[in-house]
Amino acid sequence: MTERVAVDMWFDPACPWAWITSRWLLEVEKVRDVDIRFHVMSLAVLNEGRDELPEEYKSFLSTAWGPVRLCIAAEQRYGGDVLRKLYTALGTRIHLGKEERGRELYVAALADADLDPALVEAADSTEYDEALRASHEAGMRPVGQDVGTPVIHAPGPDGGQVAFFGPVITPAPKGEAAGRLWDGVLLVGGTPGFYELKRTREQGPIFD
Repeated sequence: MTERVAVDMWFDPACPWAWITSRWLLEVEKVRDVDIRFHVMSLAVLNEGRDELPEEYKSFLSTAWGPVRLCIAAEQRYGGDVLRKLYTALGTRIHLGKEERGRELYVAALADADLDPALVEAADSTEYDEALRASHEAGMRPVGQDVGTPVIHAPGPDGGQVAFFGPVITPAPKGEAAGRLWDGVLLVGGTPGFYELKRTREQGPIFD
């Protein structure tokens, strides 16, 4: 029987593309011998000091602090396994429900995940920012600072770590199609010297 291996994904709850990738990975978990572990990165941290960003994106980033702080606070309280259900609760409301990021959403997501509603206070606090930055750095270090989320770390074909940004997909493949994409991503990601495979996005996120 093939031994299952751990695959780590770094996400920012506000990112729709990371959300789709995360749902794909949960499908991969069903058809390949992998166990997905979730970790927090922060688009707000990544883009600190980038004054050249469009005003619309700066506005997006200003409301992106709350969800990542909430996730880190929950991780500190309950351990890393809690991120799976809290991310699902947040993402379902943010991306499927189109709810505005803010205190009301966070309280509801905490309830959905059966977590202490008092954790909502972390969303507007800097108390967990050091831990947030450490989690962000752990995810981004192997891939560099010129990419965003999703970031995935996985065991490579030679036993070493493979780390990459992406894949950026829409909609998320299901069943064996998800597994085939995983096989291909792992193949190119584990190829020494392979850096990029990309084409212009012609449609927005599809949350099917």
